[in-house]
Amino acid sequence: MVMDQNELVDKIVKEVLARLKTHNESGQAAPAGATPQKPAFDISTQEMARFIDHTLLKPDAVFAQFDQLCEEARKYNFYSVCVNSSKVAYVAKKLRGTSIKVCSVVGFPLGDMEKRSKAFEARTAIDHGAYELDMVLNIGALKSGNLKLVEEDIRAVKRAMRSTTLLKVILETSLLSEEEKILACEICKKVEVDFVKTSTGFGGGGATVADIQLMRRVVGPHIGVKASGGVRDFATAVAMIKAGANRIGTASSVAIITGAQPQGSY
Repeated sequence: MVMDQNELVDKIVKEVLARLKTHNESGQAAPAGATPQKPAFDISTQEMARFIDHTLLKPDAVFAQFDQLCEEARKYNFYSVCVNSSKVAYVAKKLRGTSIKVCSVVGFPLGDMEKRSKAFEARTAIDHGAYELDMVLNIGALKSGNLKLVEEDIRAVKRAMRSTTLLKVILETSLLSEEEKILACEICKKVEVDFVKTSTGFGGGGATVADIQLMRRVVGPHIGVKASGGVRDFATAVAMIKAGANRIGTASSVAIITGAQPQGSY
């Protein structure tokens, strides 16, 4: 008997929930490209900096702000800078000669664009100097139960990448039920992405400890988990790492490292 789509979704969710109950401990091993973790209570500010994607995604940001972004990344040795694809070439030139990676968002912030457009944006960003891509999955397709379209969307971007490019998939967890979060993570495992990521920061919610714990349990120890949205101080960043995150996306990077007043809303 062939299952219909709803039966298949129910079966996947039940199997994963059963697995999570059996294996309730979250793995902490870092995937390729991720910074190895230390116990959460033993993270220095210098070590914390290597977990951080220093982020500027505001639509009204001017080039002077990207100059500052790159200067701060150099000063504090953040792992990467994360920008919209149109700014990749600019920041890549600014960071040339450093070890700081350039990360580009793709299909941002809605994820609701044709997969070939996402693939083109991904390839262009890579050609302009992006080493990592943070793509927004097709949220509406996921919520409609169209898992095939969600998978094809991610695969289209992955096919556009180079072998050295890392792919993070943004789930926008604040818009998803627990079952949808599980399904999204399962699809990402199937496609063999490098990271799953909580949020765009533009979807009305951000990272939570509970979501990081769930994502880590579902994807296991060999896929990264990135906490983004609402991480604005050192204590919150530590809590996310302790829960299973091995990358933090934030516009409050300097505040996290220095204890200054957080800037921005990402």
